[in-house]
Amino acid sequence: MLELAIGIILGACALGAGTAMVAGIGPGIGEGNAVAKACEAIGRQPESKGSVTSTMLMGCAIAETTGLYALVIAILLIFVAPNLLVNILLRAIGA
Repeated sequence: MLELAIGIILGACALGAGTAMVAGIGPGIGEGNAVAKACEAIGRQPESKGSVTSTMLMGCAIAETTGLYALVIAILLIFVAPNLLVNILLRAIGA
């Protein structure tokens, strides 16, 4: 019975990590759209290249934080959470 509980914990952590990494899709799409629109804007008004580029880079940096947070959560779910949860389980059943 204990092995089943540990297996469920490990499976849930892996499933959660995979789900967290789905959040990496959003920043990729958003940054691609931002760069595309910035290229269009520079093509229409080349004299605004500096301001468009700096604004685009700031927006991409902010959008990338979502993907980085998802990566941190996934790493925690893979490496930290299983050990922590298994220890809590073992303490709860007195093993």
